[in-house]
Amino acid sequence: MSKIISIHSYRGGTGKSSLTANIASCIASAGYRVGIIDTDLPSPGIHVLFNVNLDKLPHKLNDFLWGRCAIKNVVYDVSPILPKEKSDRSQLYLIPASTKLADISRVLREGFNSEILLQGLQDLITLLNLDYLFIDTHPGLNEETLLSLTISHLVLLVLRPDQQDFQGTAVTVDVARRLQVPNLKLVVNKVLKSFNFEQVSQKIAKTYELPVVGVFPESEDMIRLASNGVFCLKYPDHPLSKIYQNIAQNILAEIKLSS
Repeated sequence: MSKIISIHSYRGGTGKSSLTANIASCIASAGYRVGIIDTDLPSPGIHVLFNVNLDKLPHKLNDFLWGRCAIKNVVYDVSPILPKEKSDRSQLYLIPASTKLADISRVLREGFNSEILLQGLQDLITLLNLDYLFIDTHPGLNEETLLSLTISHLVLLVLRPDQQDFQGTAVTVDVARRLQVPNLKLVVNKVLKSFNFEQVSQKIAKTYELPVVGVFPESEDMIRLASNGVFCLKYPDHPLSKIYQNIAQNILAEIKLSS
């Protein structure tokens, strides 16, 4: 049975899109059919990590939402970036959103029909025979976020060790619990290397009464990459990549147990 995983943060700049790209790539590399959809329509960007030039693509998610094309026309196969030694079943698909000013302005002005998005997500799963569909959400709480939380089998909430993130995450956790999201987990990003990571993990887990599945240090190597690729695929033996791989394995194990 296909599973939907939303990766969300209350505030921007947490590294949500990077986390989505890396975990989805790890799971695809392990022999699964994986899709990534960028529903951060006001500020899309995950396509950059896959070196996708939107100017060369005839359609984006916005076109589907506004009735200009079918959902199958906004699917792009990015599987060639996966390791050569991947499983024969490994597939990775990207459904990007438009970065054109006119399209972003229209989203901000008019929004979109969430029912059309929901139908598109369901059609994607069937069309691509997906094992996992990752939703890279828009930060904060809005109609799209509530839809993503409601339909997800698992939600990863990303936060930094910052008071604004702490307060915003508390609001998001409360909303997710009210919506009866079946599985919530936390990822802490951009932690100074001088911190005690175990203490950070324990404190945040206790605060929200949720499991912390990964704590990432502020990484010069990640900053140096500057979104020019998926980190765990470029540097599979890097300590940062090991954290991504561990989270991916945690997700696979957790979902198998709950199936």
